[in-house]
Order: sequence, then structure tokens, then C-alpha cells
Amino acid sequence: MIRPVHGGNLAWAATLAGCPAAAILDFSASISPLGPPESALDAIRSHLSSLTAYPDPDYGELRAALGEALNVDPDWILPGNGSAELLTWAALDLSKLEATYLVTPAFGDYSRALLAFGAQVLDCPLDLTSCTTIKNGQDADSTRDEFSCGTGILPVPKQVIEHELVTDNLSVFNRSFVSPVLSLPVPLVDADRGLLLNNPHNPTGLLFGRQAIRPYLEQLPLVVVDEAFMDFLPPSERESLIAEVEEFPNLVILRSLTKFYSLPGLRMGCAIGHPDILRRWQLQRDPWPVNTLAAAATAAVLRDTVFERQTWEWLPVARRELFEGLADLPGLRPFPGAANFLLVESSISVSLIQKSLLERHRILIRDCLSFPELGDRFFRVAVRSRADNLRLIAGLKEVISQLSVDS
Repeated sequence: MIRPVHGGNLAWAATLAGCPAAAILDFSASISPLGPPESALDAIRSHLSSLTAYPDPDYGELRAALGEALNVDPDWILPGNGSAELLTWAALDLSKLEATYLVTPAFGDYSRALLAFGAQVLDCPLDLTSCTTIKNGQDADSTRDEFSCGTGILPVPKQVIEHELVTDNLSVFNRSFVSPVLSLPVPLVDADRGLLLNNPHNPTGLLFGRQAIRPYLEQLPLVVVDEAFMDFLPPSERESLIAEVEEFPNLVILRSLTKFYSLPGLRMGCAIGHPDILRRWQLQRDPWPVNTLAAAATAAVLRDTVFERQTWEWLPVARRELFEGLADLPGLRPFPGAANFLLVESSISVSLIQKSLLERHRILIRDCLSFPELGDRFFRVAVRSRADNLRLIAGLKEVISQLSVDS
């Protein structure tokens, strides 16, 4: 069976582990363990009788619900069959430019979609080698190390020297992982180029500040920002650019509604951008991309403020505990991040760790072989329940100990 390039491939994992797929504890897909919300399940059950009719091709009720939740005019919203479908149309637009800047390591579907349309891709790598472990000066009483990463990413727009970003609203754990400046020691000349960026960044968890991205909105003809994991931050900590779309018609935001609400099987996402762009996308794609049950469940969960609060209260504590548990294991170096996953560097082959975890403990982690910049020395794990996280730590401890003896 072919090694998967995405997380969440339980069929592959079950074959390797020799057990049913339902027996696998999945840390490879960054999906909330708290859902699906009961509000989504109730909406699905109540709309089963609607399956005999086609969905509304305009998705008026769904766009209205999204507009209310995102504080955006519904005309500026396009629902999609997951954000991956909408990425396809963003990539088509980007392919018409001279080139597209892509911050790497990057979600593999970005390159796939861009190259499918013949786009010229200019990789802009995060300098992970310059990342250092430091004591967080804003948490003087803590003995816990924080992570600071170099901010060399993109060519600096010629009118920009530096942007200060105030991060008082961010928790201490996140504060050292907000990048105030996007820069490389290469001047950005006026050119017909675009930018594709995800924020928070996958797989590092790095959170870019709005003011750091704004100069690119002022200079580049098209900027696409994938905010698939932004919902995991409470409103006071978000760096979303949704509020900027009316000012910048060259900005498109992609959002996923499946990770936060634990509904990846329904496939639901949306794009926020200028109506002229979204109307063109709508004309290019197949009709009825969002099914009736997905539309109903989405409208319901967007009103579920109780589930939102539960998630925002759970994640910081669970993420910190998982980070500290991973940091205590020999040979592992976790990277703090702003989303519901952690990137981990390993001194041992991750392929061996992944295989042993599956065979011995039926636990699946996300290798980073599909990220060429990371390879076999990095893996990513979702933040799950406390019991699941403790099971992962125990499994990793046993596997690392055994692999160290074998080597």
C-alpha cells in the first residue's frame, strides 16, 4: 500500500498495524477531539428528508450564516467542498501570474494545485536551522523553555523596513511564536507575482501578524491566505485578515470548517474575497459542490457558541501539557505553535518511530516526508484529549527507548 501524503489515512495505518481502522489512535490528522458538536448531528438528522431535493445552487442560507459568523457581507463569501476545493480555483488564478511565492515547508496540496495549472512556484523557506530554544523573558518565573524562530521568509516589499507587532493579547506560550516581520535579504522588485501563505502556518504552527502581511497586500496583485486553523485561536488572539478583504480586492481568505468542528467527512470550507473573484470561481466549478447535510450542519455549528468556548478553554492547557511531555523525551524537540498541532524534531528516524508506534501501540503520527524541507527527522502530532496525549507520550517513550537500544 502506498505511503500516504496526508494525515488521517487510517486504512494504511490499520494495514501496517494489523488491526481494524477503528482501533487506531490518530494523531496524524489535526482534528479537534471534542466534536462533532451535537448541534451538527441534530442538524444532519433533521435534514435527512431534504435529500430528495438538490441543494440551493446559490447557498443563500449558508452564505448568510457564514456572513453573520464572520461579520462579512454574504456576497463576499463562497462555500466550497472543503477549503481544498477552493484552493484549486485560487491556484488557477495564481497560475496566471508570472510566479507565486510559497512559504515552505508547505501543505503538499499547494504545490500540487499550482503545478497542475503550470504555475511558476518560488519557494520561500522558513529558516528552521536558526530557530533556538530560549528562556521567555516575559515569563521570568517559568523554568520552561520557549522557542524562537528566525523570521527570514519572503522578499521585503521595497517600501517596508520593519513592522512592530504588539502581541499583548497572546498567551505567553504563543507570544514568542508570532512572526513580526516577513523578510529575506532580497529586494522585491515590482513584478506580476502572487503569494500563497497559510496562517497559522502548517506544519510549524507559526502565527504571522496582520501587519506583517499587509505590505504584500499593498504591492502584490494577488495574495491568498489559508486560515484553516485560525478558528482554534480565540478572537482576541487571532491574526485573521478577513476584515481587510473590502480594502484589498486582491486578497482571498480560505477557511476550513471541518477541523475545528471535527467534520472532515462532510467536506466544508469557504472563501472570503471580492465578489468579482468569487463569481468567476463559481462559474468555473461543478454545480452543487456542498451537499445538503454539510450545509445544514455548518449553519448549525456556526451558532454553537458553547462548543466554541469549550474548544478555546481546552486547547491551551492540552497543548502545553503535550508540549512539555514531548520535550521531556530524549531525542525529541517540539516546536510551540498557535494551532491544534505540534511539530517535533527527532534525532531518530521518524519512519522507524511511526512504524513501531503503529505495531506496538496502534498510534498513528504524521511523518513529514511529504515536506521535502523536513524529511525523516520531523513529525507532527495533533493535540487530543489528556488521556490520548498521555498514551502518545507513553508509547513514544517505550518506542524511543527500544529503538535506541536496537541502534
